[in-house]
Amino acid sequence: MAKGKSLRIGAGISVAIIILLIGFMGVFDVTAVSKIPVDTESIEFRPDIVFFDNMEAFGKLEKTKAVFLHDQHTDALEKKNKDCLVCHKTENGRMSPKFMRLKDVSREELTKIYCDNCTKCHTETIAAGEKAGPVKCDDCHKERILIQSSRVPMGFDKSLHFRHYRAQENKCDRCHHEYDKKSQKLFYDKGKEGTCRYCHKEKPEGDDTEKVISMRFASHSACIDCHLKTRAKNMDAGPLRCAGCHDAQEQLKIEKVKNVPRLKRGQPDNVIIKTGDKKGLIARMNQVPFSHKSHEEYNDTCRVCHLASLESCATCHPLVGSNKVSKNGRDITLETAFHKRGHQSSCTGCHESKQQDKSCAGCHAFMSKTRQQESTACLRCHMVPLPEKTGVLSTSKSAKMARLMPQLWKETFGPIYMVNVPKTVVVKDLMDQYEAVEYPHQKVFNSMVKQLENSKLARYFHYDETTLCLGCHHNTPAGDKPPRCANCHDKPFNENNLFRPGIMGSFHQQCIGCHQKMGIEKYTGCTSCHKERKKQS
Repeated sequence: MAKGKSLRIGAGISVAIIILLIGFMGVFDVTAVSKIPVDTESIEFRPDIVFFDNMEAFGKLEKTKAVFLHDQHTDALEKKNKDCLVCHKTENGRMSPKFMRLKDVSREELTKIYCDNCTKCHTETIAAGEKAGPVKCDDCHKERILIQSSRVPMGFDKSLHFRHYRAQENKCDRCHHEYDKKSQKLFYDKGKEGTCRYCHKEKPEGDDTEKVISMRFASHSACIDCHLKTRAKNMDAGPLRCAGCHDAQEQLKIEKVKNVPRLKRGQPDNVIIKTGDKKGLIARMNQVPFSHKSHEEYNDTCRVCHLASLESCATCHPLVGSNKVSKNGRDITLETAFHKRGHQSSCTGCHESKQQDKSCAGCHAFMSKTRQQESTACLRCHMVPLPEKTGVLSTSKSAKMARLMPQLWKETFGPIYMVNVPKTVVVKDLMDQYEAVEYPHQKVFNSMVKQLENSKLARYFHYDETTLCLGCHHNTPAGDKPPRCANCHDKPFNENNLFRPGIMGSFHQQCIGCHQKMGIEKYTGCTSCHKERKKQS
């Protein structure tokens, strides 16, 4: 790899931060969270703090977890022209993340490895007249810990992935591999590259002969090993210190590629989402066209949708429920996988999460969806007629339908507003203490339309006034003269519907609530909208 093709971070810090691995607490087999309550004013926060907790695997600890500052040790070794291999052994040319060993050992052996090696190093350093760590048990195993972790997770986004892809001269085999059970060896399978997390989970899996190491071990082992070898060639490489990846300020220095080229994985631009039905079951809804290319632009990783693999959703999620729990789909049906609310990986859940943006929350935070709205929204996605139905697209094959999607979206995409919006609306329902309110109806409506210009998703689903007006005029058909609010919100207490507010409550909840959700501070007080009535003499 040429020197000019190596990775660089802004402000002189290189960025091959491949340790981007959510869930890591340090380079060693440790975790970095202490549960011991302490005086927060005397605590020092560091991104490199780890606690030696390996002994927990053997039962209750005899002493508290030993505190270890990883970057402090890395810096001390670097001053002596030494590196990670002082503490970590290598196997098959790759450094192990375990301390002074390659495999798990017994409780007695593990205790001896840590105590003997750490104490020996500290003793020799002190004998040389240099400052060193503790040599007594209680100086490591402290009851009151005054150092806590400030470590933040790191993610391998598409910008960083592209920079590594470019630095490796488009060779994916440097990081991606599969496992051959027969030969018990790793190999590169071109065209089947996927995220490391598809195989490497949070904890190790499998038996001793085919154990798949955790994501934390896999990433620190492979990434730091690559960084070390790259630096050995006098080339810029990624960080070796914990802070290089897990310090909040250092993360801000990572250079972002503005226009990341699309990953070449053989994925189609547009597809027709299918059920994977091979038993002759008939779907009841029209088919759904999906712009794969557009959704790639919105997300940093394929795992947003493809949680377990890059295969079709129907591979893991069955069309109908069963008593058997699938390995990857967890017995979540295909319909649930697409429509589950509150889950970022489902279509419905992801779309609804966008409604929390302040430009959308003004309406969506207080609007309950009616059956009519739900059915209308369904047709915005389920728009391609099934084969047994009539229509131009129904006689086409899936590939041809997918090619027609851009034109179909173009014809059905933009919002159409035909309603005659009045310039002002006079609200006279609250005139006991204040003057009538002149509500700038047209101005508010136009501002809502303007908000849609910044969101392709919002423009698509707010395609006519039936969706836009329903933010305020809920449960009523759209038109030039919708029913008065007081027709439903008539009295403060409705014994037939305890959850329906009276006219005053409905206005204040909808108007003030909308302003608060959208961050509009100007109209939150009484006199912002109401002029006080003059007392008659």
